[in-house]
Amino acid sequence: MLYLVGLGLGDAKDITVKGLEAVRRCRRVYLEAYTSVLTVGKEALEEFYGKQLILADREMVEQEADSILKEADVCDVAFLVIGDPFGATTHSDLVLRAVKLGIPYKVIHNASIMNAVGCCGLQLYNFGETVSIVFWTDTWKPESFFDKITKNRKNGMHTLCLLDIKVKEQSLENLMKGRKIYEPPRYMSVSQAAEQLLAIIQNRRLQGEEPEITENTICVGLARVGALDQKIASGTLHQMSTVELGSPLHSLIVTGTMHPLELEMLKLFSVDSSTLENHVFEKS
Repeated sequence: MLYLVGLGLGDAKDITVKGLEAVRRCRRVYLEAYTSVLTVGKEALEEFYGKQLILADREMVEQEADSILKEADVCDVAFLVIGDPFGATTHSDLVLRAVKLGIPYKVIHNASIMNAVGCCGLQLYNFGETVSIVFWTDTWKPESFFDKITKNRKNGMHTLCLLDIKVKEQSLENLMKGRKIYEPPRYMSVSQAAEQLLAIIQNRRLQGEEPEITENTICVGLARVGALDQKIASGTLHQMSTVELGSPLHSLIVTGTMHPLELEMLKLFSVDSSTLENHVFEKS
């Protein structure tokens, strides 16, 4: 049996009882280590689970998936995913490979940012399409995520923005020369994401547009959701560009039309009480 086990968002104890029971009876246990991070390291997980973990980076999952599935038809193998196995990043390919090989699989779900984001008070059924905001480079500055946020907002929907993670990335030079030298990990912050959105707004204005989203659009920044030191901040997009929420992982929400109850909840996390009191929105 192949088990895909969600670990939740906080620390080692966020795994479900069902998930922990599965992990403890598996012969091999892999920890997916490139789409998210927990507040604790691999060693803390190993101590709590009572199992040695094999780190599965992007390279292994995408290019050596057969090694993960090896002998899973005659013994139990677990693949651990921070959050939920089918949350922000799906692992459908691994499931399809298992089915093709005649290996049964079982998914053990857990909380992910996709549902835990409701902690800020915005109602989950008022969210539209989730988007990813990627790190810009000097030569690559995509804006497609901005158009999706705009579409959501025009429909009155909130947008959850998942912020870029760069783990085990190679520089262009090392990649071209085939050198297995990796860049230090980078995690996009709420302020960095907000700065990129503000830059796109300026670009659109230079093109003669008046964007649906402006500096005064109400946003919510979240950090380390599910952890003891979770932080939430609400305010304008401009305010989000200067907010400091500490260590990763961060997420950003661009709000749409807000119910009075949602607005009352956001006031609990306001970086400036007058911002929400004065209803500084373009649309509400």
